[in-house]
Amino acid sequence: MTTESEPGHGRPAPDLSAVMSERRHLTNLAYRLLGSLADAEDAVQETYARWYAMPRTDQDAIASPGAWLTTVASRICLNVLGSARARRETYVGEWIPEPLPERTEWAAERSGGSHMDPADRVTLDESVGMAFLVVLESMTPAERVTFVLHDVFRYSFAEVAGIVGRKPAACRQLASSARRRIRAARAAGTPTARQAGIVREFKQVWEAKDIDGLIGLLDPDATVVADSGGLVSAVAEPVQGAELIARACVGLAERAALTILERTVNGQPGLVSRQDGVTVAVLAFDIDGDRIRHIWAVLNPEKLRPWTTP
Repeated sequence: MTTESEPGHGRPAPDLSAVMSERRHLTNLAYRLLGSLADAEDAVQETYARWYAMPRTDQDAIASPGAWLTTVASRICLNVLGSARARRETYVGEWIPEPLPERTEWAAERSGGSHMDPADRVTLDESVGMAFLVVLESMTPAERVTFVLHDVFRYSFAEVAGIVGRKPAACRQLASSARRRIRAARAAGTPTARQAGIVREFKQVWEAKDIDGLIGLLDPDATVVADSGGLVSAVAEPVQGAELIARACVGLAERAALTILERTVNGQPGLVSRQDGVTVAVLAFDIDGDRIRHIWAVLNPEKLRPWTTP
């Protein structure tokens, strides 16, 4: 009789715990590459499916299962990014990366299902900030994979080259191009406590329907982008300009009875709006100095799964 740890040929099986311990790293990587937790989890699942589909002799021949899993997951994500561009051409309205709550706000899985908390699988740091992810969306698939692997996860260009199928010199150029995009879009650093204060003020004047107060917190050229996926009502185009945004916020507050809550969104201060106890929008902010430069409002119910009230 054979067991998982003692296959019939007498050699110990690859350490299952060591292989499975890579899941958190792979999910962190895939989310940053794809901007979607659902797609990231699918990519990780496919990676493990390929590992376990290999003959035992092929598994034994792999010196570093972790490196193999990272390579396969990255290549899967590279392919997904290519097809995602085509899918997003038919996406209704603007596409925004899926927002992530902090661990204590992760409601969907607390209410039933998996015993593993997804918040344990994604580390919330600067590299998952919404502003950062939005810039990643502007990159080519090869730029994004190269930049994330090298600059975020510290893989060497030689390692990255083997993953993306380019020469190390070409990968250096891709990473350099990606860094220029990041620098061009990055706002001046605002301490997290100050960001939280500005977001809190925005909530208060929004609830008070104070147009002048809202205008005072917004950069004159501020932009709001809403992602509904065509599943709920939302403006199809970005709204630009402090006064237009302020009036739109007040109009929304007058039309709907919303409860607005301060929450951490992708590791940074944000807001969640609920209607009749149901999360209907998650707002992420990009703050430059003392002014709000960008607001990303995710309304697509499919992207609000982790925010569902238990």
